[in-house]
Amino acid sequence: MRSPSKESQIQLALQAIRTDQRLSIRKTAKIYNVPRSTLTDRVRGRVARVDITPNSRNLDLLEEDVIIREILDLDSRGFPPRYRDVEDMANRLRTARGASRVGKH
Repeated sequence: MRSPSKESQIQLALQAIRTDQRLSIRKTAKIYNVPRSTLTDRVRGRVARVDITPNSRNLDLLEEDVIIREILDLDSRGFPPRYRDVEDMANRLRTARGASRVGKH
């Protein structure tokens, strides 16, 4: 039988703390076998690392969706999306919000 993932254990521990105010973080961490420091951070509102958008990301989700829709529109009309055109779309979106141009890669 597979053991549950750490994240699911942390979520269960958070739920237990929210439902039973008498449980301490230390005791809950021991019961659910999760790091006390991680549980403390999550109770205080810290977001899991996997859920945070990295700073190195050039486009946000909306901008990516716009580019994907444009590529699909070009494809549906029979035009192949060229690398240069996609780069120009990304650069136009980034300059519209005051950011620098996308890099070489």
